[in-house]
Amino acid sequence: MSTTMNVAGVRARLPTAGTARSSIAAPLRVHHSTRAARHRRGCASTTTRARMGGVMDVTKVGEVAGNAAVAVVEVSKAVRMRGVEAPDVQKSFVAKGGAEVDRGGPVAVDEEGLPLVYDKTAIQAFWDKQGGALQKRWAEFLGLSVPFLTRVATLSITGGAAELARNDRSLARDARVIIEKLGPTYIKAGQMMSVRPDVLPQAALDELAVLQDAVKPFETAVAIATIEKELGGPLGQFFDEISEKPVAAASLAQVYRARLAGTDTYVAVKVQRPEILSTVSKDLYVLRRAAEVYQGLIERFAPQQRTDYVALLNEWAVGFYTELDFLNEASNQQRLRDLVLDQEKVSGVYVPRVYHELSTRRVLVSEWIDGVKLSDCPKDEIRELIGVGQECFLVQLLQVGFFHSDPHPGNLMKMADPTDPSKSVLAILDFGLMASIQQEDMDTMVSSIIHLANKDYPALVDDFIDLKILPDDCDRAKVIPLMDKALSPYVKGGGAKKYEAELKKMYNMEDGSLQSTAGGFQAMTQDLLTVLNDIPFSIPPYFALLGRAVVTLEGIALIGNPDYRLVMEAYPFVARKLLREDRPAAQRALQEVLYASTAGGGSILQGRRLAVMLNSAMGVVARDAGEGVFVDLDTIPEDSISLSTGLRYLLSPRAEALRKVLEKEAVGAADILLRQAARKGGGRLFAQLPQPPTLPGFFPFQLPALPKPEDVPGPMLVPSRTGGAPTPCLATPTQVLDAAAPKLTREEELFAISLADLARGTLGRDAAVVLSGDALLEPEAIAGLLLGALATGDVPGTDNPQVAALVARVREQLQPAEGSSYRSFDSAGADGDENGKENGEGLDEIVAAVRDLSPEESAVLQASARVVADAMWERFVDRLEVGLLGRKPETAEEPARMAEQAVAASAR
Repeated sequence: MSTTMNVAGVRARLPTAGTARSSIAAPLRVHHSTRAARHRRGCASTTTRARMGGVMDVTKVGEVAGNAAVAVVEVSKAVRMRGVEAPDVQKSFVAKGGAEVDRGGPVAVDEEGLPLVYDKTAIQAFWDKQGGALQKRWAEFLGLSVPFLTRVATLSITGGAAELARNDRSLARDARVIIEKLGPTYIKAGQMMSVRPDVLPQAALDELAVLQDAVKPFETAVAIATIEKELGGPLGQFFDEISEKPVAAASLAQVYRARLAGTDTYVAVKVQRPEILSTVSKDLYVLRRAAEVYQGLIERFAPQQRTDYVALLNEWAVGFYTELDFLNEASNQQRLRDLVLDQEKVSGVYVPRVYHELSTRRVLVSEWIDGVKLSDCPKDEIRELIGVGQECFLVQLLQVGFFHSDPHPGNLMKMADPTDPSKSVLAILDFGLMASIQQEDMDTMVSSIIHLANKDYPALVDDFIDLKILPDDCDRAKVIPLMDKALSPYVKGGGAKKYEAELKKMYNMEDGSLQSTAGGFQAMTQDLLTVLNDIPFSIPPYFALLGRAVVTLEGIALIGNPDYRLVMEAYPFVARKLLREDRPAAQRALQEVLYASTAGGGSILQGRRLAVMLNSAMGVVARDAGEGVFVDLDTIPEDSISLSTGLRYLLSPRAEALRKVLEKEAVGAADILLRQAARKGGGRLFAQLPQPPTLPGFFPFQLPALPKPEDVPGPMLVPSRTGGAPTPCLATPTQVLDAAAPKLTREEELFAISLADLARGTLGRDAAVVLSGDALLEPEAIAGLLLGALATGDVPGTDNPQVAALVARVREQLQPAEGSSYRSFDSAGADGDENGKENGEGLDEIVAAVRDLSPEESAVLQASARVVADAMWERFVDRLEVGLLGRKPETAEEPARMAEQAVAASAR
């Protein structure tokens, strides 16, 4: 039971530290854990080759290990000769505020003279005066890490995976002890990897989990002295009580529970560890040297690779320094609270309030949160809340461009919803490390998720080029097949272990036989060499921050759901984003999904893809027919949303961008259909007009032929596009028809056929006949549509049950009486489409869906209809003025361009 100190004569009891967490917890690191993962993979590869066929070739293993050791020594000497310099940062994605904002003048320093903000020159000047402090830290790092790595390598070489498994608990304990001795920088890496059950064995996870809660605290007396010094007064001036011991101790700070003076409000008081800046600063130098050694090895063995690992470390350096400024953290916390809770209104998430008046560079006071660490919750609760957390993270990353880079288990808590205690809310804590990302990078990430989920690897190559992962001149013929092999197993989900299983399956190594293992390993090695030698990829520095967040969130999700698929879980959010935003980049991405290319180089809207996107936005994702892993853009899911639900979504603010696309499409489609109907109807009407008599041929001279009625000019009033008085002119009916309804191009004719097929499959045959312009040949189709409308009871005067019953009987009797020329459209549709509708059934559904709209939704629908009608009228008037009056179009549209716009929303 935790106790409190009576600061102002008031005492109270607190809950145990195990059931409540502070609103600030320890950040984490990823660099070393990533290197360790690469090291493990390398060791595994060596062991596989050495133990092939059940016989260990120790000589070969020793030769490989010896060559690697020599290379490391040589590179280390080269690095040591260059000396260790402070990481230089030209551009950083770390969100900075606090002491870093408008500081001006000299760089602020602490009592020892260390800069309080990241400044290479000032940091370098400080350590140049400290003699061998850096070399001592480097030696300490080597002295602790090298013996452990040597033991791991020895066990791996002599006994392979089985021997490592037998010693897993002692190895995990040794690793945890070493991490604790090395201090805050390395504790962060351990904290992050403690939630990766797909990467590490359970023994390692158990030991690393200790780092989340068992960091040794410093004396409370030191913490109180820091609080009083930072706030400029005695403790009782600010708090009536404070816990005698910290309720949480992290690598950079520890947290106390306190009650604000004169109130009943409890707060979390985060106090920075003493001398932490000096420790972190030295560790950054150690990591800098390690990064340079690794960079040297890459340059030696894989010279084609262009990743600047030192630049990645530099991003960490800026992040570490920024985390030590609690004023910056307070600014980040307030900004994210405003964005997530107020601007984006993300439900199920909570960001604690920060007390700026009590916060300084070393002390941060924020709202106290009671709850349970997310990773300690039952699996069903983790599955529920990780979805909330994922939505919040995607909003941060892809919507507002300001994301939490440190979502480790101590920073994600389940708390009760204040408005409904029966529900849970995900509280997000610790905002010391936040990252900012530019809009163009957010747009490219959205595109990459779409292309990865759709297995569109050629387009994904373009995304990777835009993200600076691949160069402009990369060999696509080599990149695309390897991208498929590397990324397809990841999209299937399940983390590292299932990724490994998928790779074995891909390379036919599943049965474990010597022949299949040898052949598969050879093929996998060849692909790896191709990547290292022929594909000059690089990892941008901001991926260090993004990867840190993604790795941790995915790890927590895998605890609740071992089959968790990050890419596919993110797809509904991306679909909603594309349907909502009307920025050019988002519109291009949306059009890429919704449109199919045509033979003429344009693109046509695919109604089925529109339905798939609407379903995806509402969480119903269509899977491919194979393993059900990727999104199938051309198949509507079996459990698809209803027409009424889709229509309401379409008319909501969430689909504003899509409505604009559909309004343009409606104008183009209506234009084509009306022109087609006009030309069909006009041709048939002209054919039925009385023709002039044929003059006898016995005249000694040739008489001019009498003009046809459609070629006889007559007076015509051309309306004005500006709303002025109409302009009179003389024009023949043929000229009027050609001006108002130009002939359809080949692509437009194909588009008209596809629209008629779509209408036949969704609205029924009557609608298809009318839309195709054949209503004059089959007037019963218009009658059928009219009867269908009357049968709904929505037409004035038809709400009487007797009238509706009469209409229904007439409608039933009309259909069979028409024989083959007017047959009921069967359930399979004209083209065998299983989603086809009985004649009139689809129209009935649409009428019912429109009837069920709210007044607000109906107003949106009417507004869109006005937009389409106004655009059609302007296009009609423009054509008449150009065709009959000879005026130039006020727009840049020429006839060919107008036809192109009607067929394609964008030219590719």
